[in-house]
Amino acid sequence: MSTSSSPQPPRLLDQVKQVIRLKHYSLRTEEAYIHYIRQYILFHNKRHPKDMGVDEIRAYLSHLAVEKQVAASTQNVALSALLFLYQKVLKVELPYIDHIERAQKPIRLPVVFTRTEVNLVLSHLQGVHHLLASLLYGSGLRLSECLRLRVKDLDFEYRQITVRDGKGEVDRQTMLPESLIAPLKRQLEHARWLHQQDLSEGFGAVYLPYALERKYPKANRQWEWQYVFPAERRSRDPRSGEIRRHHLLEDSLQRAVKRAIQQSKITKHSSCHTFRHSFATHLLEDGYDIRTIQELLGHKDVKTTMIYTHVLNRGGRGVRSPLDG
Repeated sequence: MSTSSSPQPPRLLDQVKQVIRLKHYSLRTEEAYIHYIRQYILFHNKRHPKDMGVDEIRAYLSHLAVEKQVAASTQNVALSALLFLYQKVLKVELPYIDHIERAQKPIRLPVVFTRTEVNLVLSHLQGVHHLLASLLYGSGLRLSECLRLRVKDLDFEYRQITVRDGKGEVDRQTMLPESLIAPLKRQLEHARWLHQQDLSEGFGAVYLPYALERKYPKANRQWEWQYVFPAERRSRDPRSGEIRRHHLLEDSLQRAVKRAIQQSKITKHSSCHTFRHSFATHLLEDGYDIRTIQELLGHKDVKTTMIYTHVLNRGGRGVRSPLDG
């Protein structure tokens, strides 16, 4: 009489993926957590995390700071990954982890474009890249927030944009610039045309966050849920395996903006995120209060927004040179 063997439990990293997806973490967070958990195990000669604890975590994090010389933010992500592994996956409560060699967090003021530089960079961008960069500056959006906008997030009547699940999974509203209404409507016409093409070919479903796809099974094909900036080609979802039309990828705009900055002969260490810094700084220059700017940017703490006041006061803007009498 043959007995069927019991199924093997999933591998540790597969368990981590399951819990991450159950908690609706982003794909980027999943990739980062898996990376640092794997590196942690390799650093300790492939010992199972159950056989390790605070001392091994402390040793790995100190290794990242001292030998790898990673940024403070990178070390924090690694710590978050390991805490997630022990607390959420292995169900092990860890005591407070002290005496970690901390990576140095440099104090840097954000780089800001002048208004002239903003217009110069935008003049070297065309089509959808021009529209995206204009939104970054005109609405203060992060790059990922801009690319993930859905049709229902644009309110032309009230001239506002709703940012869903921004940093910290918090919704917020910001302004929709009057000058971008016409180009955004043209972009929506292009997106609708692509969506109609997808539907006619048996596709047209878009990724829905959390459990919405189960709760509203037909919503993923509805127009209002489609991305404002859809990719030109369909692709396979890395989690579900379904063929879908995702939004444009970040590197497409990043490359275009980098090229436009070079063509503008701007030597500042700048990027797409510089438009957001410039949005905040220029609003301060125009006399808007710090709390309003905090809400528009989606900062949890006003101290984060206050850094732009230091940008305004640096160099010759806040102090008169003695050479000038």
